[in-house]
Amino acid sequence: MQIQLESTTKLVHLNGVPARIWEGHTASGIPVHAYITRIGVDRTEDTSEFEAELIEQRAPRPELEAFPARMVL
Repeated sequence: MQIQLESTTKLVHLNGVPARIWEGHTASGIPVHAYITRIGVDRTEDTSEFEAELIEQRAPRPELEAFPARMVL
C-alpha cells in the first residue's frame, strides 16, 4: 500500500506523547489520516530540503478538529 500524506497544524497527545495529524490519501484515492509522533532520515543524507519541507503545514479538515477517543490505543 502507498499513502501520500501532508502535515497539518493539528497536534494531539497520544498516551502522553505529542503527535501531529497528517492527512492524505491512498494510491486509490481513499482519504486517510495518520498520527505521527516521530519521523527521521538517515544521518548520511543531506537533510536540508527535508527539514525545509517538514516546516510546511496546513490546517486540518474540519472533521479532524475533534480528536476521536477511539483513536487512543
